[in-house]
Amino acid sequence: MVLEKLKLVPHKPGCYLMKNSNGVIIYVGKAKDLKNRLNSYFHSSHTGKTARLVSEIADFDYIVVSSETESLILEINLIKKHDPKYNILLRDDKSYPYIELTMEKVPRLLVVRNVHKKRNKTRLFGPYPNVTAARNTVNLLNRLYPLRKCKTYNKRPCLYYHIGQCLGYCTNKVDPKLIKNMENDIIKFLKGDDKIVTEKLKKEINIESENLRYEKALELKELLDYVKVTLVKQKIETSDNIDRDVFGFYNDGNYLSVFIFFIRGSKIAGHHHQVIPLIDNEEEELTRYIAKFYDKALIPKEIIVPSIVDNKLLSDYFKINVKVPEKGTKKKLVDMASNNAKKQLEDKLELLLKDEEKTSKANDELKEVLGLDKLDRIELFDNAHLFGTYNVSGMVVFIDGKPAKNEYRKYKISFDKNDDYGTMKEVLYRRYFRVLKDNLPKPDLIIVDGGIGQMNIAKEVINGFNLNIPIVGLKKDDKHTTNALVTFEKEIEIAKRSNLFHYLERMQDEVHNYTINYHKQIRSKGLYASILDNIDGIGPKRKNELLKKYKTVNNIRKQSIENLSNIIPKEVAINLKQILEEISDENKGK
Repeated sequence: MVLEKLKLVPHKPGCYLMKNSNGVIIYVGKAKDLKNRLNSYFHSSHTGKTARLVSEIADFDYIVVSSETESLILEINLIKKHDPKYNILLRDDKSYPYIELTMEKVPRLLVVRNVHKKRNKTRLFGPYPNVTAARNTVNLLNRLYPLRKCKTYNKRPCLYYHIGQCLGYCTNKVDPKLIKNMENDIIKFLKGDDKIVTEKLKKEINIESENLRYEKALELKELLDYVKVTLVKQKIETSDNIDRDVFGFYNDGNYLSVFIFFIRGSKIAGHHHQVIPLIDNEEEELTRYIAKFYDKALIPKEIIVPSIVDNKLLSDYFKINVKVPEKGTKKKLVDMASNNAKKQLEDKLELLLKDEEKTSKANDELKEVLGLDKLDRIELFDNAHLFGTYNVSGMVVFIDGKPAKNEYRKYKISFDKNDDYGTMKEVLYRRYFRVLKDNLPKPDLIIVDGGIGQMNIAKEVINGFNLNIPIVGLKKDDKHTTNALVTFEKEIEIAKRSNLFHYLERMQDEVHNYTINYHKQIRSKGLYASILDNIDGIGPKRKNELLKKYKTVNNIRKQSIENLSNIIPKEVAINLKQILEEISDENKGK
């Protein structure tokens, strides 16, 4: 069927969508010539991730467009819409920190990430290599320039005013010219001109030294050293101060390594690097990477790319100047970025191979052990409660062997009693009712934390929705470590040093920790205020009597069972004391 369909594909630009045997889109790509590109998948030999992709392709669709720019736009939109498993790059949810100088009457300095919502409303500088570097820069400028620190204006000056880091804008009238001068200095510094800040620091060091305030002078000297060593980056000999990003790359046939220099004010202000599996040819992968990169970062005035990239295509896509330098400083920067990309791949290759052993290969082993045709998506569930109170459940998702944290879900259970089966039934019903209602992706496997009892409850719910999803359990031994994989037919012992064992253990730890953390959050929100309402045997009358005598729940905890038994029955007092002591011990351990 696929080979017959290939004969009909035209020699035109467009996008193609690869599908598996279930009709699920697993990869989206674009091509200048659709026929040639699709033929290359089915009539050539492949290795690595490409070979794995081709082995899963059961069908394909294609969309013809009139230009390469249209095909790039369509490709990015289709990937966002379908989130195919082999378009791995688009699951990289990292965003880059920027410094914002707000446009308020009295501006503030903030570290922000969601820059696209702000770009037309404020002044943004960056990106910074990490959030620590951005925060250190903000802290430095806040020490030197007494801008507003508070979100709202208070009725009286706060601590920042008293330590000289704010002019008390909430109560004092401040000359707008002074504010404007501070803004101008800060903007110059954030654009790469460190001269003003350096001179200001030197002047203040001299003043503090002359007044014999040596500790303060030493503190300022350390800030000056920070500016010189950390913030003053390598100077780039260019004839302008244009903000530009420089891309370099290297591939070894299986992986593509990308390295980017962020150049701001003729200085290298930071860099970014990433290694991704090479599925398409290097030109297409790098072009897609560059186009997607600016979903999470602001586009500079100019982008410099290697000669392998179609710069005209990216210029049309971004509506800015994208250059391929042939010589000079900019060509040296591209070469330097490419050399760094090569070094990063060489340094990380062993770790990448080990990670693949722990993730996708372990996932394949689990698929074989369970005899499944497909295992792309796993959903795991766990419950947590405190003596039947504060019942919650958590769901984590693993896709192709790796956690998909943006798909995790928390569930607050509607009843408070010690009933793991009831909790499991409620959370699974809520989850898969929503899956059917909103047409969400269905998992290829459900894992519950427990044995055959929890599995039977899960099966009852899944069958009730007429879904055909395999269910297994993870059984623990007396030491609370993963012991066996439980199916409805048998228990499967897993060798404790195998990749599969560590994979199952990692999944179990992930869902357990996620659920426990949510449980602690729920309990920490007014726990002591409501704990008496959730204990069997204590109604409104007994609660009022306890609080009337002992004032607080913490004082109740300190009482003996004998004292508490004067107000409530002894068995209720024992239960209450046990719960309050456990809460107290856990809070001490935080």
